[in-house]
Amino acid sequence: MIHSTPNLSVVILAYRSGKTLRQFVDSLISLLDREEPEWELVLVANHFSDDGDKTPEIARQLAKSNIRIKALTKIKKGMMGWDMRSGLEAATGKILAVIDGDGQMPCEDVIRVYRKLINDRLEFAKTYRLNRDDGAYRKIISFIYNTIFKILFPGLISRDINSKPKVMTREVYRQMDLHSDGWFVDAEIMILVRRMKLEIGELGTGFNCLVNRSSFVKISSIFEFLANLVRFRILEYGYWFRRKKNVLKINNHKQKIFKHSRAR
Repeated sequence: MIHSTPNLSVVILAYRSGKTLRQFVDSLISLLDREEPEWELVLVANHFSDDGDKTPEIARQLAKSNIRIKALTKIKKGMMGWDMRSGLEAATGKILAVIDGDGQMPCEDVIRVYRKLINDRLEFAKTYRLNRDDGAYRKIISFIYNTIFKILFPGLISRDINSKPKVMTREVYRQMDLHSDGWFVDAEIMILVRRMKLEIGELGTGFNCLVNRSSFVKISSIFEFLANLVRFRILEYGYWFRRKKNVLKINNHKQKIFKHSRAR
């Protein structure tokens, strides 16, 4: 039986995943049919014009094979952030999960993190990478990046900012109002989790090496991360001052009403 509103929507970021996507989706469907039959998949296979990527066609074939699979195959107007926002916007489930479809992250983690969110009555849950097979370069970058993030945004209890799957309630996603078009979107999500003071559920996982393509994380991506961290830190100060100002206005208004009622 197909429900109009699935319990779980899984957004799969599939840019240039190629044939890996089909295997990933087949394994995930088998898992979901056992663990959460009321599911929906959103395959985000957006692409650049004439780039030779076969992933959009694979995604369309998978969508034709199952009514509960959607395929987004638009011409790209941004990178991972734009893709993620497109997928989350298209998802209709009560709970939303987002994961990469390149095989680096086990599809089993979707259910593991989903169950933690449900069982612990959380609004947001994710993984952190315990074991990594993607090389020393990526490990060093990740360590530096997470360290700088914790310095600039203290108080957030999370071991691995960029790790997926990230699973959240629809209400949390609605309140986030994401804007990042690039690789910074994972960090933007965690900054907003911190701002919203959400309790985070985390589970350890493994992280496989890429087989069919090279990593998209280049030197320029590192500078993009750092620049955005500083920019969002400044924006957080602005948000804090606006919130403080609004609280003062509300308190002053209450005091005026109280004085007026006493005077009467």
